[in-house]
Amino acid sequence: MAKVTLTQMKKYLNSKTDAQLREEILQLMKLFPNVKEYYAVRVNSDENEIMEKYKKIIRNEFFPVRGFGKLRYAVMKKALDDFKKISTNPASIAELMITYVESGVEFTNAYGDIDEVFYVKIENMYEKLLAYVSENDLEDTYVKRLAEIKDQCMGIGWEFEDTMMDLYYNYFSDDED
Repeated sequence: MAKVTLTQMKKYLNSKTDAQLREEILQLMKLFPNVKEYYAVRVNSDENEIMEKYKKIIRNEFFPVRGFGKLRYAVMKKALDDFKKISTNPASIAELMITYVESGVEFTNAYGDIDEVFYVKIENMYEKLLAYVSENDLEDTYVKRLAEIKDQCMGIGWEFEDTMMDLYYNYFSDDED
């Protein structure tokens, strides 16, 4: 399939009337759920319902209604990536990231030792979350939950506890808890 360049797309859009462009956007909304969500956030200025949908996708990978979590990391990453394309609110993006990490820590505390890949995935997301919170000045909102995550890792093997503590203290100190 041939790729469309930005120049080609601009030329195409310029060739359309306003009515045709509106119709095309409406058609895109009908065909693609992500486009519908994108405009739902833009029009309604409230992304909580959409964020809850993506949080549920992540939580379901750890704690489904029936059975055991499948831990499909690609599904969780896609949920995060898709939401980042829709959201303009850094706090909402951080909320989704923290849901991932909190769910992972809760999962290992509920079911015991998992495998190394699991711990690496949770550690990597925690590090991204800490950096994101710091870069977006969200410390006041999230430092307590970030510290709770660190504390809930006590006694977990695979050097998980040490890594999570090191990551936390790279960004925050105890007096910020």
